[in-house]
Amino acid sequence: MKRRKLTIDQVRRATLAAQGFGRRQPATVDKRHFRRLFAEIGLLQLDSVNVLERSHYLPVFARLGRYDKAALNAYTVRSGEVFEYWGHAASLLPVELYPYFRHAMAGFRQWRRIKKLYQERPGYVDAVYNEIVERGPLSVGDLERPGERKGSWWGWGDGKTALEWLFGTGRITGFRTDNFGRLYDIPERVIPQRYLEAEPIPRDEAYRYFFELAAKHFAVGTLRDLADYYRINIPKARPVFKDMIDKGELVEVEVEGWEAPAFADPNMKIPRRIEGSALLSPFDPVVWERDRALRIFDFHYRIEIYVPEPKRIFGYYVLPYLLDGELVGRVDLKADRKANQLLVQAAHVEPGRDVAQVAAALKKDLVAMARWQGLDEVVPQGRGNLTL
Repeated sequence: MKRRKLTIDQVRRATLAAQGFGRRQPATVDKRHFRRLFAEIGLLQLDSVNVLERSHYLPVFARLGRYDKAALNAYTVRSGEVFEYWGHAASLLPVELYPYFRHAMAGFRQWRRIKKLYQERPGYVDAVYNEIVERGPLSVGDLERPGERKGSWWGWGDGKTALEWLFGTGRITGFRTDNFGRLYDIPERVIPQRYLEAEPIPRDEAYRYFFELAAKHFAVGTLRDLADYYRINIPKARPVFKDMIDKGELVEVEVEGWEAPAFADPNMKIPRRIEGSALLSPFDPVVWERDRALRIFDFHYRIEIYVPEPKRIFGYYVLPYLLDGELVGRVDLKADRKANQLLVQAAHVEPGRDVAQVAAALKKDLVAMARWQGLDEVVPQGRGNLTL
């Protein structure tokens, strides 16, 4: 059978439509919109950096516009429709996926880090679990014996190590407080009973479903693109992937300029145009895989948080700017809460773009961002090749 050939422009439009862009934003946002967003993009990746806003709030703003963060918190924590696990890194996921991650929870039992703790402190992990059962939900600091932090950043204390292992294996679960801290509890008090008691989905069946979802979320992608969405192990998943192609559950296509084979959702839709604009989180699915962003948007993007300041090219926390289906610029943003200002520490326009058009659209979106954040004004710092 002759493979369908797709242009990069078609892939862009199909991807953005699949990701929930191109429609008018609602005047009022409620849980129905949150539910639809999770169905379209599959998950919200979590990240602790808060120089502008916690990352998982930003994809929602990009697609729905101004909304109440407290309403999203209530939906993700108390609706029973969302849970947290290792999806695409730490993620908020639709709760119906819980049985599909049970194979990953079983595999987490081999975590090397826990073996040392079991050897050094026999009975400690079970004591932590029992404390959660009796007193939960609890944070690390709420534990009776949390242990001292060992070093900096990832230097967890024993309590954190125990909790993360229990979380990874599914013996406990977790949810976020309004200030992003994680509270740990037993699944019986968090996960709806029908999902908790559902038969665990075998690994290959879970892989098949994750590939199907990834194809819907991306519309078109390479094997690596699709596997990365839910962090599927490619060597283990190859037989499943091949079987899906053989059965027409994924359709192989040719994309101009792509060296690797591409695969599409059989029900993929390609709109004639994508209109609208959005500031994208560094962890938005549209750009989280930097190689894919380069292939689809000709947009070379790297997050420079860990780059020493003198070596940064575009800034510390840079958001790509989407305008009418293209990534046309990038802005380094910071929320100065004390001064009540949204600081535009740097603004750049991509080569060949209409500078005046990009600047005019971006100004409006920055004002909208500031208002959503409860900030009084937008203050450009004058760095970059885009004057605002």
